[in-house]
Amino acid sequence: MEENQSLEAKVLNKFRFAWLKKPVALWLVLIVIAMGFGGGVLAGGRFQSADKIIIKGSDVQLSSQSETQSDLPVMSAAAGSGKIVNAALTAGLPKYLKNDVDFNLYWDTWKAIKAKAFNRDIPDTQLFYGSLQGMVASLGDPYSVFLTPTDATEFQADLSGNFEGIGAEIAVKNNILIVVSPLDDSPAMRAGLKPKDWIVKINGTSTDGMNSSEAVNLIRGQAGTEVTLAIYREGFTEVRDFKITRAPINVKSLNLEYLDQGRIARLKVRQFNDDTMPLFDSAISDIVSKPQVKGIILDLRGNPGGYLESAVQVAGEWSGDRPVVSEKNRDGAETPHIAGKTPRLADYQTIVLVDGGSASASEIVAGALKDWGLAKIIGLKTFGKGSVQALTDLADGSEIKLTIAKWFTPSGINIDEQGIEPDVKVDLTEEDYNKDLDPQLDKAIELLK
Repeated sequence: MEENQSLEAKVLNKFRFAWLKKPVALWLVLIVIAMGFGGGVLAGGRFQSADKIIIKGSDVQLSSQSETQSDLPVMSAAAGSGKIVNAALTAGLPKYLKNDVDFNLYWDTWKAIKAKAFNRDIPDTQLFYGSLQGMVASLGDPYSVFLTPTDATEFQADLSGNFEGIGAEIAVKNNILIVVSPLDDSPAMRAGLKPKDWIVKINGTSTDGMNSSEAVNLIRGQAGTEVTLAIYREGFTEVRDFKITRAPINVKSLNLEYLDQGRIARLKVRQFNDDTMPLFDSAISDIVSKPQVKGIILDLRGNPGGYLESAVQVAGEWSGDRPVVSEKNRDGAETPHIAGKTPRLADYQTIVLVDGGSASASEIVAGALKDWGLAKIIGLKTFGKGSVQALTDLADGSEIKLTIAKWFTPSGINIDEQGIEPDVKVDLTEEDYNKDLDPQLDKAIELLK
């Protein structure tokens, strides 16, 4: 019965009460890419099939894979058994995933789409790229995605902080599209969007089953145009529409301000981008030039992450030559990341502010400073995104973003799905927000006085 309900009904009937029982664990996608599935390979504008090409299955007794074997699937003109890394791992697979596969199934799917699909105007190239997206999506890892040339360009634009849209980070968690954080002074923030808002519809289109990339494609648009988001929020008795006018978004990743009559420097890091370290270096020079500064607040709330190297370099301003994070790859090998620099901020009493929107690279920084006793963490438990993605550039401008490793704090804590627990838990409620109160920041200032 529940499967036939609309997303709006599910939100109102099921998730409303789950929200009140425990914090919602968000997953942030810094840039969100489509993961649709199609089929087909373009060959001169026409599909070409081969005679009985077989991708060999694994439903036989085999020894472990040789280190010299290719990573390509074993193909043959006759049925047989393909390579397998660990036979025990296939024990729970359905039969069809262990059997040999006739690659003509791929072309049969292609032909069926071309002959029967209602939308007969889909370009062959769209089917081709859809199949690549589907291949990466089959990993079942929401962080591993295939980026079309357009997606790749937008990805790099996001990391540079320049794009047009509403200025909000979004994520999909438990099949629900969620606002992780609206950017400061963005159309999203001015319209009233808040962290943990659930996006039920985009311009009337249900987000049920929608991936992050599809959502971004619907939400983004030219400056001056309007998008309507149907939002559910804790405390709402119904889904409400928010009309937001898109605008150019050009966000610096770091802002410096002085509090408590100049005695406290607050460094707000929104994202770890290309400009983070130049801005951070300039901010540090300003801080150390002011003898009245006694403490630092590193505000990582709502920070979705970004570049690993930027996070390591930022943490290194406190940790110096001590490890910031360890990266463990699929073979179990660990690589420590060390800034190896003079820690210019190590002598300042420091507090790090975090919340459920602090993810990825921001968790690396918070975890390192906490483990080394270089800062006190205040706020709420962080997001829990502790995996490493690497980009592979392809010849046509496409990119593949694949999870290649996991992150561990210096004390060995697995960040992924666990997050960083604050030393002092302080909430920021809806009432606080509406009254422009910030008890988390207030607590940090109190502890630094």
